[in-house]
Amino acid sequence: MRILLIHQNFPGQFRHLAQAWAYRPDLQVVGIGRDRAPGMPGLNILRYSPHRAPHSHQHPYLRQMENAVLHGQGMLRVLLALKKKGFIPDAIVAHPGWGETLYARDVFPDARLIHFCEWYYGTPGADLGFDAEFPSTLDDAARVRTWKALHTLNLEQCDLGVSPTHWQWSRHPETHRSRIRVIHEGIDTQHLNPDSEAWIRLRSELVLRQGAPVITYVARNLEPYRGFHVFMRALEHIQRQHPTCHALIVGGDGVSYGRRPKDAPNWRRKMLAEVKLDPTRTHFLGKVPYATYRRILQISAAHVYFTYPFVLSWSALEAMATGCLLIGSRTAPVEEVIQHGHNGLLTDFFDIHGLATQTVEALAEPQRFTELRRQAQQTVRQSYTLEKGIEGYTRLLGIPAHPPPTPSAGVAHSTAADEVSPC
Repeated sequence: MRILLIHQNFPGQFRHLAQAWAYRPDLQVVGIGRDRAPGMPGLNILRYSPHRAPHSHQHPYLRQMENAVLHGQGMLRVLLALKKKGFIPDAIVAHPGWGETLYARDVFPDARLIHFCEWYYGTPGADLGFDAEFPSTLDDAARVRTWKALHTLNLEQCDLGVSPTHWQWSRHPETHRSRIRVIHEGIDTQHLNPDSEAWIRLRSELVLRQGAPVITYVARNLEPYRGFHVFMRALEHIQRQHPTCHALIVGGDGVSYGRRPKDAPNWRRKMLAEVKLDPTRTHFLGKVPYATYRRILQISAAHVYFTYPFVLSWSALEAMATGCLLIGSRTAPVEEVIQHGHNGLLTDFFDIHGLATQTVEALAEPQRFTELRRQAQQTVRQSYTLEKGIEGYTRLLGIPAHPPPTPSAGVAHSTAADEVSPC
């Protein structure tokens, strides 16, 4: 069976699928990502690039759609070259959010097309207009409505879709939900475990160990979509009430979702100008290596995860798998995995004092929450493991659960990515 994995930021959510499938003797796997995609060890990938940026004078509502067409054209050129070399996929598994598969059917009409349906923008009760501090305008609504044309096209042309959570599935139009399966790609629970000996050195004179009053916060980028503004305001109150706690804050200064602040270069600088924090106990670590990230979670006494009603972050599940006490926002994506008082704590997204109170209690009496930590681990190990994710996708594609015997000695097996030179 021949499988094509497509992701703008390859491997993205398909990393573990690619690792599981690429070395099976009964499968040939090709990965395709954009020219700046990180790729992954052990799998050669093909790369595409748009031949230009969207026109600066393009109507603002159509700029994202034009960008999607440009991405689709770039992918089209790679797919044509792949077909010319004789690779005809049986299945295409793709994240179509940037337009990559707009023209995939024109090249491979018989391939089974499976889309990663991460998010459908502009649905009621979701991210748009959620935060009154950053009100959405009619212009925003019109832009998002126009952008939905891409996502609707993606839904129309795929054979099946996959959403990681029931919340994300529920945001898609009802007419398409019957073709979308809920399969989370999974969390690496084998390498995310509590460690009573964990420690991290921040300065030569400052070492924080498991058991210390450490608050952790993690996001790809520090921004309102992930409740960074609420966390910073709560942290001011927490530090007043708990004079020895430390906060480890992981995340970049870019923007993954939403907009940059108008009066500051980034949200970190903006919030630091608003709140009064003890700089000796507030540690902005930026983006860190995975091993450091894991140790940060392992020494956490209280892990804050807030989000708009939007996509659930891997970091929330990874924190739970590591045995963190997760203090989350009472928003739909978090409520899908956290039951207050059972496997974590919840507070209203905008309740700064509620977040501060719960965090101080967690720091003051950590033994009270031992069972919640254990149940958080259990939740992830029951429903969000890599094994479950790979099994779900494997079943969806009709791949046999167990590969056939390895070819006899002297017969080399290679993936199609090894056979096809990058275009």
